[in-house]
Amino acid sequence: MSAHQRIDLEGELTIYGAAPLQARLLAALADAPEGLDIDLAGVTEIDSAGVQLLMATRRAALATGSSVTLCAPSDAVREVFDLFDLASFFALATAASPQGEPA
Repeated sequence: MSAHQRIDLEGELTIYGAAPLQARLLAALADAPEGLDIDLAGVTEIDSAGVQLLMATRRAALATGSSVTLCAPSDAVREVFDLFDLASFFALATAASPQGEPA
């Protein structure tokens, strides 16, 4: 079990893939007691189910004393986050970095 883990998401982050992705994110979180970095640079589309999935992952992390950092959000992700004013809800790193620290 590693202390900190990074996971890269690519393609569509929508209702059509939310259920299997939820299991993947929660498993990664369980293996990363100090935190999880989620790289969103490859996300081409995100809908409300994708947003809810990221929010649920963050809440699960906080419940266990861990953290989730969203790294390098794509333009599609930024557009939705701006629309819903979510930047303050998430720890958002603008560039991919090894420990999820803002560049």
